[in-house]
Order: sequence, then structure tokens, then C-alpha cells
Amino acid sequence: MAKQVRDAIDCDVHPSVPSIKVLLPYMSDFWQESFTARGLDGFVPGSFPVNAPINCRADFRPKEGKPGTDFALFREQALDAFDTRIAICNTLYGGAVAVSETMGAALCSAVNDWIAQEWLARDTRLRASIVVPAQSPYLAVEEIERLAGDDRFVQILLPAGLEMMLGRRYYWPLFEAAQRHKLPIALHAGTMYRHAPTSNGWPSHYLQDYVSNTQAFESQLLSLVHEGVLGKFPDLTFVFLESGVTWLPGLIWRAVKTWRGVRPEIPWVKESPAVQIRRQLRLSMQPFDAPPDAATVERLIDQIGSDEMLLFATDYPHWQYEGDTPIPDGMSDSLIRRITHDNPLATYSRLKETVS
Repeated sequence: MAKQVRDAIDCDVHPSVPSIKVLLPYMSDFWQESFTARGLDGFVPGSFPVNAPINCRADFRPKEGKPGTDFALFREQALDAFDTRIAICNTLYGGAVAVSETMGAALCSAVNDWIAQEWLARDTRLRASIVVPAQSPYLAVEEIERLAGDDRFVQILLPAGLEMMLGRRYYWPLFEAAQRHKLPIALHAGTMYRHAPTSNGWPSHYLQDYVSNTQAFESQLLSLVHEGVLGKFPDLTFVFLESGVTWLPGLIWRAVKTWRGVRPEIPWVKESPAVQIRRQLRLSMQPFDAPPDAATVERLIDQIGSDEMLLFATDYPHWQYEGDTPIPDGMSDSLIRRITHDNPLATYSRLKETVS
């Protein structure tokens, strides 16, 4: 039977912004007027179809409003129900994907100030990711520097599908700032909608769009390895949120095999991709895309080759698991302890001072 989880560090929960209206007080006069004059103050962007079952478990859905917007319900269902010690809020909103760099930066700053005031200040168990404009690493660094002094922000959040491969030097100023402030970079399932999610174009249905996110994570991971990012920034950790897990062993095997054959092309990659990936990549536990039997789970963990890479996550309020625990069968008590406590503490250095 699946084991109950208590006193865990939840690395992926999703408070939701009700609308741009709630962000206006956290914007400059210019941007407040800009959004209201354009009639955008009622705009509600979202990466999930609003009424899709996967967007919210039936027992988590509020009577009114968007899932994840009711703070009291969030505290009851996402924190108290699991006796959660710490939960990291990953707020998904349109700032990171807006076509305009300056508008995107304004939205990201407003979201960060809103989550700090309206959520983090109301419960000491909450932490958050710094949402940054992926369209402009320069503006992203400005936002990192603005908030780096607030230890309640524990990582930097980007969508997995960016305008270009993440390893490109275009993004290196962002990596330098993240490493300097000891902030992991999290990639969350989602896209800037600049490119089709598959190599053969746009899918016709949401099912394929959702599953195809794995391709974006695989491509970004290989880019980080082969462009030399993991070697250049050895103290920088990347966290993949909602990437799934079962794709990783096969990718590692093929990446190592190919690196052995073409390594003269990339002489700056001096370590095996397997070594770098296991050292600097972490993955959230939801969705845990494996068959529901203990033997398969045990085999998968063995194939990954590390018990330090998985991070506990409920993905509240999304519907990624049945029942009252996100931990699947097939994990020992010691492994569960690593996933729910030890691995998050090792990943997020800013938690060590507040979590024993």
C-alpha cells in the first residue's frame, strides 16, 4: 500500500492569480493605466483548459473561482492535510511568456510582490520561486537582484519551452546570477508558445500537447550538457517540475553513448553526461509516470542511478495522483525520507536555516 507522507517539504504547489486586477496595486502607475486602458485588467491567462479534470482534482475544486485562488482552502488542503513542513509556491502566469519584454517584466514583478504579500506573509510554511521574464535575461537578472535578499524566495522559475535552447550563451547572465545567489533554476512544464511542442509541428489535441512537454525537458537537458552550462556553473542546480521521471534513464544511457563517440566536437564537456546530470538535475515527483506496481518503481529508481534526484511534490491543486498520498508503492522508508526531506534541503540551501 502507498505510505502516508507527513512533515514533508513540498517542492511544487500552485497558488493561482485570480486576474490581473489583483496585480494592479503592485504595478507602477504607467502599467496600471496600460492594462486598464487596453481592457486587459480582466484577462485570465492559463496553460490548462479551465474545466479540464487534470487542472484540479474534484475534491480540491473551490465552489467559486479558479483552483488555487482560495488561500484558506489552499492551507487546509495543501498544507494541513499533509502536515506539510514547507511548501514552495510556483505561480504560473503570463509574465514569463508575454511577447513584450517590458510588459512581461512588469507582470513578473507584480506576481512576485503579490505572492510575497498575499501568501508568504500569511503562513510561515510557504516559500516561493522568483518568476522572471524569460524573454529577456537582462531583465530577468534585474528581478533576481531585486528579490535575492528575501530568503523566502528559494529558486528561479522558467517555462520549459523557451525561445531557444537553454544552454545558449544568451542565458548565461541568468545562470551567473542564480549561482551567485545560490538559487536553483526550475523549469516547469509549459511553453512560451514560440515554437510547436513537437518536432513535426503543432498537435491537434491537448493530450498530445501535454505529453509532448517531455520532449522540451529532454532537449533542454541535453542543451545544458552539450553547451557546457553544467561544467561552467558546477554549483548551479536545475529542477524539472512536472517533467515526469521515466524518460530519464533512457536519455542518460543514450547521451553517454553518443558523447563517447562525438566528444571531440565538444571538448569542454570533460565529464560524462551521466555524472553531470546526476549531480545537477533534480525532478519533482509529480506526475510520477510509472505503472502502479512496486517492482517497476524499484527498477526505475535503480535505473536512474541516484537516490538524490527526486523531490517530493503534490502539484496541488492539479490532478496527478489518486488518494491522499503522492508517494507511489515500491519506495523504502529511507528513500521516502530522502525524497521528502533530505533531497529538498540539499537542493534549496535557503531552507537549511529554517528546517532542521
